[in-house]
Amino acid sequence: MKVGFYGHVRQYHNLKEEIDAAILEVLESGKYVMGPTLARFEKGLAAYFNMKHAIGCNSGTDALWLVFMALGIGVGDEVITVANTFFATAEAIWIAGARPVFVDIEPDTCNIDPTRIEAAITDRTRAIVPVHLYGQPANMTAIAEVARRHNLLVVEDCAQATGAAGDGVAVGELSDAVCVSFIAQKNLGTFGDSGGIVTNRDDIVDRIRALRNHGSLKRSHHSMGYNSRLDDLHAAVLSVKLKRIDEWNDRRREIAAMYDEGLRDTGLQLPVEKLGYRHVYHLYIIETEQRDEMLKYLNDAGINAKTHYPIAIHQQEGYPWGMPADLNVSLPLTERSAARVISLPMFPELTQAEIDYVIHIVHTWEG
Repeated sequence: MKVGFYGHVRQYHNLKEEIDAAILEVLESGKYVMGPTLARFEKGLAAYFNMKHAIGCNSGTDALWLVFMALGIGVGDEVITVANTFFATAEAIWIAGARPVFVDIEPDTCNIDPTRIEAAITDRTRAIVPVHLYGQPANMTAIAEVARRHNLLVVEDCAQATGAAGDGVAVGELSDAVCVSFIAQKNLGTFGDSGGIVTNRDDIVDRIRALRNHGSLKRSHHSMGYNSRLDDLHAAVLSVKLKRIDEWNDRRREIAAMYDEGLRDTGLQLPVEKLGYRHVYHLYIIETEQRDEMLKYLNDAGINAKTHYPIAIHQQEGYPWGMPADLNVSLPLTERSAARVISLPMFPELTQAEIDYVIHIVHTWEG
């Protein structure tokens, strides 16, 4: 048996008639960019997050740096985040002109450790960017308290956690903005690059909308801007899928529960869902000291397992850009996790036979 890693083609076939009709409606309208379909999707996305504003843009990466620029974060500023995330999190900070400052993670959730944040704060620190890794929110209550004490901004990187919830706290409730990604493999994904921003801050909405559209809100250009618009074709697809996101997240949680039960006695480190949280399992991560050998074993058995993220950002060739040459970053928990992670197939369209096969093959590993 072969088990793929991505389910978006299956998902498309399950919704083909509805998605095709939504796309055709946009094509027939002739309004492909900044049109009414985008406006409707933005309204629906804001309602889903129970927040006042949503702004579609070109990608989750753009969502981050557009927010940073709208908040006035730039040259000379520092932004605290983690190094066990996709490169784009730090990249967006660099694009805005600021410097990422990495802190270590909680060993169980792999999210930013709030108890380590204060030691990284300097007089140049402007913001904290927690990443809701793998689909489970970081501890926003503790993070927001640190931010309050030090008068810092908070921007949530929610690229992997649309539909998740924290310890009695909704995503976005305790921050200045939430940035999401809609690339195909995300819990809510379209057929290409797209992203979005949701926020309750009235004072930054127009700035973000202008920045994504060449500095223009209407016909005139009030400032320099960029071309980072979510087009109406993607918005049409996302509007169809938004109605199913909770159903799909529930299915991800069911699959995770089956993995948990089936792999409990393997000696592998399994995901931890913190009490009171709603983990939506964008990824189902196991950890082992023999990561590379086990990954090859799974792949050879037809299971398209992957690694997220096998090299921490501060250990990658692209780091540090514009940083002091003698900068020495040590993140032992981050580095340990990066060297051990394997992502098992996780998408709502997995069949029972595929789930059972993954569990069986993991059990036959004798590393």
